[in-house]
Amino acid sequence: MFGDYITLFGSGKSTPYLIDYLLGQAALHKFTLRVIDRDWGFVSPHWSNNPHCELITLEIDQEQERKSYISASKVVVSMLPAYMHGIIAADCLLYRVPLATASYVSENIRAMESSLLEAGVTFLFEMGLDPGLDHMSAMELIDDIRAKGGAVKLFESFAGGLVAPESDDNPWRYKFSWNPRNVVLAGQGGAAKFLQEGTYKYIPYHKLFRRIEFMEIEGYGKFEAYPNRDSLAYQKAYGLDNALTLFRGTIRRVGFSKAWNHLVQLGMTDDSYSIEHSKGMSYRAFTNLFLPYSATDRVELKLRHYLNIAQDDPGWEMLSWLGLFSETLKIERENATPAQALQEILEKSWAMGPQDKDMIVMYHKIGYELDGEMKQIDAYMVTTGVDRHYTAMAKTVGLPLAIGAMELYLGRFKQPGIHLPLTADLYRPVLKTLQETGIVFHHKETTYRGYNPGAFAVDA
Repeated sequence: MFGDYITLFGSGKSTPYLIDYLLGQAALHKFTLRVIDRDWGFVSPHWSNNPHCELITLEIDQEQERKSYISASKVVVSMLPAYMHGIIAADCLLYRVPLATASYVSENIRAMESSLLEAGVTFLFEMGLDPGLDHMSAMELIDDIRAKGGAVKLFESFAGGLVAPESDDNPWRYKFSWNPRNVVLAGQGGAAKFLQEGTYKYIPYHKLFRRIEFMEIEGYGKFEAYPNRDSLAYQKAYGLDNALTLFRGTIRRVGFSKAWNHLVQLGMTDDSYSIEHSKGMSYRAFTNLFLPYSATDRVELKLRHYLNIAQDDPGWEMLSWLGLFSETLKIERENATPAQALQEILEKSWAMGPQDKDMIVMYHKIGYELDGEMKQIDAYMVTTGVDRHYTAMAKTVGLPLAIGAMELYLGRFKQPGIHLPLTADLYRPVLKTLQETGIVFHHKETTYRGYNPGAFAVDA
């Protein structure tokens, strides 16, 4: 093996580009990449046959071995489920090893900050797509606006993982390219919060998918977006305390949110209780659980009446296509929550085929005032995957993280503490390298003459 070690924990769907990039850097800088996981799904021959790569099978609770690998590392990268980061982070702090991950900063990680500062250890968090690339691309625009004396008044940012046009062959226009559970539970856990024309808005979960924004992206058509849970979380970090509009959302194709709202209203996304004897239950019986009793009406008619869906509504085709009225398709999970049962149904319907391609869309709209005029920047990025392993999701999550890990390895970023990619010393090298891989943001700027900066609606 070669020189130093970078150790990666986790080899899931979002890691192929991450691993490939780090192996390319390993050959250049003469280090070894250790990839550690408990279960192995996709493994490229390029990894298993690469002299700079070690593939190691390990349970996270094998403490002695885990600590041995971490203590020998120059940098650790974690792509484990978010709840496991605390274990890895504690070891990294103990052995003073820098850590990089794509996940949000949890409370238990945040509690380590003073110890990290004292020990001189650097943690990079939110180095993926969303969170990650959204921060970097937005902050580059915001910093450039401020550098020329502008004041940001409106900030809207949207991102979504979708199916590419050439693989868009179902009425939902959607397939899974990342964690299905996160899709099913999206928006739960509190009201969505955002700022619109100076007014705070709070949207409860049961209304979330009916409060959508629309956007047109040149060459790709029309999209919609529903609000993220807390758009205000980055108001201070982005320096947008004086912005009048601040909205972050998740992009889908037009029609998705309305149809998804039917599932929400039925109660199929509820994860708070279990369904007894769910195993072997037909999809039709599962659907009927949420509908009123009728001695005469069929399940289809009850559902249409309950949700007020016209038979020619596109949403009706979308629900039917999932097989929700099938007597032969069965739930396989015992004592599943409604959300778990729905996830099982969707994983069979929305699975990517071997040659299917996904697509990542990110879009920013920033309005700013400069010299008495209102200007608007529209910036978008669209990236398409290669197949179901080398997805656009894996590329846009894995590459920013890999580049950040190399910034740590090469000592180009070594400020102790917990850092997000919100400053130029982090985001500029990442964005520059991403451009070389084809991840490029396109910009269009518009000036609105005669703008009155006081003419914002009061009761927006």
